Amino acid sequence: MWPRLSKSEHKWEFKARFRRHAFGWKSQPAIARVKQAVAEVKKVAKKDPVLAAEGAVAFLERVSPALEQVDSSSGAIGTAVNNAIADLVPIVASAPADAQTRDAWLERLFAAHQADEIPYIERLADFWGERCAEKEVASAWADRLLGITRMALSPDRSLRGHFHGSTACLSALYQAGRFDEVIELAQADVIWPYQRWAVRALAASSRKAEAIRYAEACRSPWASDQDIDSLCEEILLSSGMVEEAYARYGLTANRAATYLGTFRAVAKKYPHKNASDILSNLVEMTPGDEGKWFAAAKDAGLHDEALALASRTPCDPKTLTRAARDFAEKEPRFAVGAGLLALHWLVQGYGYDITGADVWAAYGATMKAAEQQGGAMEVKERIRKLVASESFGGRFVTRVLGRELGL
Repeated sequence: MWPRLSKSEHKWEFKARFRRHAFGWKSQPAIARVKQAVAEVKKVAKKDPVLAAEGAVAFLERVSPALEQVDSSSGAIGTAVNNAIADLVPIVASAPADAQTRDAWLERLFAAHQADEIPYIERLADFWGERCAEKEVASAWADRLLGITRMALSPDRSLRGHFHGSTACLSALYQAGRFDEVIELAQADVIWPYQRWAVRALAASSRKAEAIRYAEACRSPWASDQDIDSLCEEILLSSGMVEEAYARYGLTANRAATYLGTFRAVAKKYPHKNASDILSNLVEMTPGDEGKWFAAAKDAGLHDEALALASRTPCDPKTLTRAARDFAEKEPRFAVGAGLLALHWLVQGYGYDITGADVWAAYGATMKAAEQQGGAMEVKERIRKLVASESFGGRFVTRVLGRELGL
């Protein structure tokens, strides 16, 4: 047993920070506070899971009103809250609380979800069944929400409409193992966030092939292709069909915000696959973006492939310069190649917010690597010829390095 503190004995730091309209329009301070609050709850969870769950509920009650004035146009604050929900749901679900306490938590969270105007905690409904923890509790919640959900998802336009508890109802039905009802309700609608519950229920009913066919049939301009791919990949992996999962969905289901992030996500999901093969498959999927895979190839230790990719289409000069700097001593040949490519693309006019300092950094890193390799004079001559060929704009690189190179 864990030593427990009463709610009155413990003082949550985040409560003072998450008051209604506590944050202005800037998102970064709010994002930082969200992360701090989650870290605070996680720290308590190591000693007192029930108290931590109480803290998680209290945070989720407060977060949306506190963030109402924050600029959410970039999506960063929404992502931070979604990540917080994903972190806190298991804490509430796994807490060894009595039935009365858990019922109170669910009522408070349902009220917060209903009052969520922006909305920030909309995704909370996706985890409603998990928050119920036990099948009996989930089934009771499903019965409570089922009538309105049937009307909300009805094909009859005179009945259907928005109900904030529809997803919670589907989640609760799924947790309760009432898969046929999930399928019946979700397949009656045309919106993917509801249809995906039918896919999950079909898979859970040992109808996995049918689940994938249905998911594929749900593709539309209003459905997330990546979410569909991810769900289908999950179904195939759960069936042990790893090669088929990779071939059909592995590359598209694991797209991340960056090319490097995508490569790492695929490589982590399929550790048995050769890194070179994964990289080659990803490059084939994005013709014209070969240079953007440089960092992924470098990360995998595929240095020759990295240089070849960066020479085919534009690559960020700053990324190439960092590689030249970081590998100057341990892999000077690769570093020289990266540095020369950085200067090549600078001469071609590529790069974002390029300054004279960036040009000098590329030159300096390249020459340092060349000295390690033992060919400084030859490399400098190659740079001189490269810069002398510059014709883009006002010949910015020439103006920066001209005196150094005798131009």
